[in-house]
Amino acid sequence: MRELAGIVALLTGLWPAAAEAGFRTPESLVRNVYAYYGEGAPELSKGLPRDAATTRQFFDPSLRKAWSEPRNEPYDFLVQSPNWKLGPVAIAILRKQYDKTYVAANFDNRGRRVALNFILVNGPEGWLITDVESPHDSLRMFLEQFRN
Repeated sequence: MRELAGIVALLTGLWPAAAEAGFRTPESLVRNVYAYYGEGAPELSKGLPRDAATTRQFFDPSLRKAWSEPRNEPYDFLVQSPNWKLGPVAIAILRKQYDKTYVAANFDNRGRRVALNFILVNGPEGWLITDVESPHDSLRMFLEQFRN
């Protein structure tokens, strides 16, 4: 009985950490990325943060370090510009392939059409970003290129 209580206590202690990471659907993950690019509250208007909690919530372990490292980027990859005023974001699942789901995000940024494909994985932590592709680059390559 004490062993069972110990296991329950251990699982209860781990549950909040798992609940903080990831999202329940691919669409909700992408929708929440772009919530940080609005014109509302100041904390939701500066782009996707690079802090540890946000990084853990949005990115799979293989991309977390690259996203959170300091760097000097010429623009924000997720909006393809150093500044933004986004129109409505259209989100659609393109395909599911093995363990990855490809989700398209299309929007206007200051009148310029932007199309990105999010590559997402679903694991124990929920849906997380493993990469984002633009027509000319990927988030992984971009972060590597502008690493300090």
